[in-house]
Amino acid sequence: MTTNTRRIGAPAPAAQETPYEEELARGLLAADEHAFEAVYRRWGSLVHGMATRSLGDAHEAEDVTQQVFLGAWRGRNGYRPEKGPLGGWLVGITRRKIVDALAARTRRLALVDAVGHDADAGRHEDGAPDEVLDRVLLVDALSRLPHGQREVLCLAFYQDLTQAQIARRTGLPLGTVKSHTRRGLLRLRDAVEQGRSDGSAARTPDGGCHRTHPRRPPRTNH
Repeated sequence: MTTNTRRIGAPAPAAQETPYEEELARGLLAADEHAFEAVYRRWGSLVHGMATRSLGDAHEAEDVTQQVFLGAWRGRNGYRPEKGPLGGWLVGITRRKIVDALAARTRRLALVDAVGHDADAGRHEDGAPDEVLDRVLLVDALSRLPHGQREVLCLAFYQDLTQAQIARRTGLPLGTVKSHTRRGLLRLRDAVEQGRSDGSAARTPDGGCHRTHPRRPPRTNH
């Protein structure tokens, strides 16, 4: 996943809608699922193109595209035809979702950097640790956390939720979410530090490593 960001924006659709687009807008407001599918076909490539140019990452662009149209369907009653065409409304949603994705990327990278920084505290500068090894250790350690801590951190890592959003999603008190986050991060820090030591000791003279392949973290559908 690239961390490069690009200017958010794209030419908005023409202000004058065609009769077909007006019909699609009426269908969306009427909660017509067939009209909604046509809305996706009509503007999906525009939304995806904006997200791809701004985020520079195909997977994130696909996620944003899904979020835009899911948000459009759920928030369809907020669309006001008299204020502008449907295409322009979708572009506005897209820009907001892109901003959200960039903010989530920043939070995610900051979380990983914080864990790595803490694991580096007190260590001598014997050479930069293998970044790939660090990421493997993080994934392995995450999969071994107690269920509550793992659930909270997975929602933060993979679904980019804030602690308040996690509390609402899981039904846990906000204080419990904060506690799980703090304890989980401490466990991750310790696991990365220990894993680096073990990995260094296990390396053979030819550069090989006898570490076993880590388990993948469980998927979460929450």
